[in-house]
Amino acid sequence: MSSSWPLPKNDPWSTPFAEVLLEHLDIFPGATILDIASGGGIPAFNLAEQVGSNGKVLAIDIHHSQVLRARSILNRHLPWLQFEVGDMKNLPPTLPKFDRITGNLSFMFFRPNRYEALQQLVQFLKPGGQIVLTFPSLGTFDSLWKRIDNEMQTKGLIKEQKALAEYIEERPSSNQAKSWLEELGMEKIIVSEKPLEIQSGPGREFLEHPLLRGGFLDDAYECFEDHTLANEFMTAISNDLPSFSPIVAQRCAMSGWIPSKQ
Repeated sequence: MSSSWPLPKNDPWSTPFAEVLLEHLDIFPGATILDIASGGGIPAFNLAEQVGSNGKVLAIDIHHSQVLRARSILNRHLPWLQFEVGDMKNLPPTLPKFDRITGNLSFMFFRPNRYEALQQLVQFLKPGGQIVLTFPSLGTFDSLWKRIDNEMQTKGLIKEQKALAEYIEERPSSNQAKSWLEELGMEKIIVSEKPLEIQSGPGREFLEHPLLRGGFLDDAYECFEDHTLANEFMTAISNDLPSFSPIVAQRCAMSGWIPSKQ
């Protein structure tokens, strides 16, 4: 049976992560779902279609523009799907509990206190409920980071190299995700990683690549106080693409269940 709300094939970032999320999610008609960091609605629309009119999907995002965009797509379709502005780390205590909590490309935004944010979030799961979150885990774009680090080392950019190391160290790992789910007493824990190769050409195509720039290359630029030096440095890196190809992201999915009896 074909879907009226499939994952969009033209989204090279959210859709591949959402595919991994759906592989881990145990969904059923009539389920209630809280979808955090919902963005433009990948995979909220698909989730709403699967739970049907007897279910409910509440999709929240901290960015008002994202919520408005998703609402414009929703229009009068799927009336049991609701998009709202909200902070996933500061949800109102009056919010009901859900059968499932999902978050595509969400877990990296739990910083700086990821465990505490996760602990607060799972309080909104019903007994026997499941949480599934996806994120680019530690190891994402490693070949690029190593190339940048080596270039900083060669040029004696010690301060910039230290800042880069701090950015990389801050990224969440699959092992951290697993240990935090275990600390929360969750059951049937699964944490998996699937590689996703990013295609790009050299030069401007690389520097302006929508997947590489947002939240990744920007971190490299922020290691520099001298913006001119940063531009020169990254332009040189961009023209040496073969030295760090392939560029691979790690699609990590973390899944855990609240015990039925607590």
